[in-house]
Amino acid sequence: MALMTGEAILLFARFMTAVRGIWHGIEPVPRQRVYFANHTSNGDFILIWAVLPSYMRAKTRPVAAADYWLSSKLRAFIGQEVFNAVLIDRRPEDRDHDPMELIINAVDEGSSLIIFPEGKRNNTEEFLLPFKAGIYNLAQARPDVDLVPVWIENLNSVMPKGEVIPIPLVCTVTFGEPLDVDKDEDKDAFLARASDALVKLSETVRRASS
Repeated sequence: MALMTGEAILLFARFMTAVRGIWHGIEPVPRQRVYFANHTSNGDFILIWAVLPSYMRAKTRPVAAADYWLSSKLRAFIGQEVFNAVLIDRRPEDRDHDPMELIINAVDEGSSLIIFPEGKRNNTEEFLLPFKAGIYNLAQARPDVDLVPVWIENLNSVMPKGEVIPIPLVCTVTFGEPLDVDKDEDKDAFLARASDALVKLSETVRRASS
């Protein structure tokens, strides 16, 4: 049931967005990676998942909000059974787990991950929200895993906040060159560099489409 549901979601996402994966400076090879992306829609990780080859998709898990994906039986089924998401509670006062421990355990089990360093959907006028420290902590804890910037273009126009019916538009998912934490690089410097990598990737995408 989970496999059939996943295939149906992929077909729907591809039909509505005609999504294309663009590998810019990196190849789709079966190497463990952490993909970090801009975040404007609850469908963001689905588009990344949809453009990965099947042999990579099977080992790639999104890191997602438990309070959203466990809010109904249907969402819980999709989040846990279909996408095998690493579910993180965003409410510190209600947590019974260490979010970084769950994320690192998933990496240690061999999974690649999809994460959103902004921490929540960006519904502001800002290009990107400030990055949370998690991506830096992960890079420090597991430096051998590639950190790959990913720019998702147009999905917030397909499903604007508050809308129920998607608007068919072409979306792209562009993968950039991997990052590493430099020796002695502090948190703020790395987060600024990671954010800048997404900004530059978005500029590359827009130049290519103009």
